[in-house]
Amino acid sequence: MIGSYNRRFYLRCTIESIRRELQTTPHEIIVVDGGSSDGSVRWLVEQKDVITIVQHNRGSWNGRPIERRSWGYFMNLGFRAASAPYVCMLSDDCLVVPGAITNGIARLQLARASNENAGAVAFYWRNWPDRKRYWVGKTFGDRLFVNHGLYTKAALEAVGYIDETTFHFYHADGDLCLRMWEKGFTCVDGPDSYIEHRTHANRTVRASNDEKQQHDWNAYQRRWQNLGVPAQDWIEKDFDDPARTARRYWRRGLRRLLPG
Repeated sequence: MIGSYNRRFYLRCTIESIRRELQTTPHEIIVVDGGSSDGSVRWLVEQKDVITIVQHNRGSWNGRPIERRSWGYFMNLGFRAASAPYVCMLSDDCLVVPGAITNGIARLQLARASNENAGAVAFYWRNWPDRKRYWVGKTFGDRLFVNHGLYTKAALEAVGYIDETTFHFYHADGDLCLRMWEKGFTCVDGPDSYIEHRTHANRTVRASNDEKQQHDWNAYQRRWQNLGVPAQDWIEKDFDDPARTARRYWRRGLRRLLPG
């Protein structure tokens, strides 16, 4: 499940990395697009293995400005549309390092076999090319949350999905995982699941999101400050990707990987 806006090149890379990862695993790919104007929508509707949801989120219609909807609103469209028992949430500027999703599913199944009620698996990720190490985040109560990773559909349904009204863009993922903790689900890390995140895929889009950060942090803090000071440290890991995923897609481009 991918949310996207005006990142056609990166989105194509993301989807191709998913296709290669899940060649032998039954799956569906769902993209929720916020009304891209860079050709993304036209490309998406030509992909017969992609379920595309278009919800325009900028500009105007019939002489009226279109109300900007939250990140959670768009994610929930995809979460609710998903039919599988596990839902992998990715950004449109991410790449799946081979094994990430299949290893994440195995991690959930192992937790279930051990009678651990895991509702989510946090994948290790890094900002490429700025960082060398991969990490997962902790938040209030020293609890893990998911930036990129897997959720069980059961856990999502149990908490009523993402809070799409309180948060514009930031911290809704942390809030989602904390509400899962409240319902008795745990969030675990995926020690063999890695994601590459492109640092500066679209500076304009990121800048418009950053405007909401302080508002979202204040709301997040008010709701969960009873759990104590949020963890300051990330859990970091060294990993040498033998597939050289980031270089393969982003440095060399798509000419040798995709037609057209």
